[in-house]
Amino acid sequence: MSTPTNSPRRQGPLFLRKLRREAKWLTPGIGIKRWLGLVVLGTTLLGVGLAYALLDVYRTAPETWWLPLLSAASLRFFPRWLRVLLFAGAGFFVTGLGLWGLGRSLLAPFLRADRPIVETLAAHRMREQGPSIVVIGGGHGLSTLLRGLKRYTHNITAVVTVADDGGSSGRLRESLGILPPGDIRNCLAALSNDEALLAQLFQYRFASGSGLEGHSFGNLFISALIALTGSFEEAIAESGRVLSVHGRVLPSTLRQVHLAAEVALPNQPASVRVVGESRIPEVPGRIQRVWLEPEHPPAFPKAVQAILAADMVVVGPGSLFTSLLPNLLVPDIAAALRATRAFRVFVCNVATQPGETDGFTCQDHLAALEAHAGEGLFDMIVVNKAFTGELPPATGWVTVNENEPLRIPVHYAPLNNPEEPGRHRPGVLAQTLIRLLKGRTGPLQ
Repeated sequence: MSTPTNSPRRQGPLFLRKLRREAKWLTPGIGIKRWLGLVVLGTTLLGVGLAYALLDVYRTAPETWWLPLLSAASLRFFPRWLRVLLFAGAGFFVTGLGLWGLGRSLLAPFLRADRPIVETLAAHRMREQGPSIVVIGGGHGLSTLLRGLKRYTHNITAVVTVADDGGSSGRLRESLGILPPGDIRNCLAALSNDEALLAQLFQYRFASGSGLEGHSFGNLFISALIALTGSFEEAIAESGRVLSVHGRVLPSTLRQVHLAAEVALPNQPASVRVVGESRIPEVPGRIQRVWLEPEHPPAFPKAVQAILAADMVVVGPGSLFTSLLPNLLVPDIAAALRATRAFRVFVCNVATQPGETDGFTCQDHLAALEAHAGEGLFDMIVVNKAFTGELPPATGWVTVNENEPLRIPVHYAPLNNPEEPGRHRPGVLAQTLIRLLKGRTGPLQ
C-alpha cells in the first residue's frame, strides 16, 4: 500500500530540508550572525529596561484596577524558570520573525522565484570574497572567459587591447578620434550581473540606417559617455554601473596605437609590412612579427597595479597576434606580468585561426609570445584535450607536439564546446582555472 503524500513519513524529511535551508542563515562568511546578535542584544537591553520601568510602576503606584492586570501579564502565577523560558522564547521568535519579514521586504526586488534568498546572499558573499583575477586579451575569447569567471568571483579585472581598427570600433576611432570601444563593450556585457535585456541592448548592432548601419548600440553609448565625461576611463566606469558589472575593464594603454605586422608571402623572397589589426589576417602568408606604432606606449597605471596585486593572471584565450600580443607589446604590461607574484597561466586556443595561426601547435603559440615579450611570463599552460565536433573550414585543432618538450608545466582539460567547435566552454574553463589556483595556494579565504 502506497504511503499518502501527507503522511508523517513524507512530512518529516521535508520539514528537515526546510530547517536545514533556514539554518544556512548561520553559515560563516555571509555577514548575518553579527547583525542578528546585535539586534538580539539590543532587544534584550530594551526588554530589561522596560521590565525595570514596569516593576517601578508596580511597586510605587497606588492600588488601582489595572495593577492586577499588570501582575497577570507578568505571568507571576508560573514558576520563575518557566516565566524566563516563555518570555525568552517568545522574544527570540518575534525578533526572528520581524527580521525575516524585514529582510524579505527589503530584498524583494532582487529575489528570484527559483532560488531561496539565503542561497542568493551566500553566493554573492562568496563571489565578493573570491580571488583577485586579471585576464589579459581581447575579442570573443576574453569575453568567453569572463562569462565563466564571474560565477566564482567579483574581483575580476580585464585588461583589454586598444589596437582594434575594424568594424564599428574602427569607424568611431577614425571619425571621433577615440580609443576603440568594441572589445571593452564585449567585456562589459560579459561581466554584467544579468545578461538580459540591457546587456543585449548594449550588444545590439544596427542592420540598417544611414550612418548607423554596422554600429553597435554599446559602442555609440560609450562614445557618447566619452564626450560627456571627457575621459575614456570614466566612460567605461559609468557603462559598467549601467550594466551592473562586477569587476573592472581597463585598457592596456590610453595611447592611440596601431598594430603593424611583417608578413612573409608564399613563394616570395621578401616580406611585406601590413598596418592595421583588421588587415593583418587578410594578407595571405605567415606572420613573422608584430609591433605597435608608436612603439613602447605607456601602460595604463591601473592595469599594471591590478596585475601586480592579483592572485592569478590569465593570458588568453584569443587571437594570438591581434588580441593577446597587442597587450604584451606594451612594455610595462609585460614587465608587470613577469614581476607579479600571482599564478600566471596561458590558456592556449582550442583551434587555429585562418590567416593568423595556420598549422600552429601549442609550442608555436608560446614561442610567438616569448619572441615578442620575452621569457618567464607563465607558470602553467592550459590546453584542451577534447576534440569533439566539426571545425569550421581552414581551421585545425591546436595540440601539443609530443616530440618537442615544453619548459612550462601543461594542464590538459576537456575545454572544447561541442556546440561551437573551436571555442572554449566558459563554465568549464573557469572551473579549471579556479581549481588550479586553489591547488597552488590552498583553500581560498
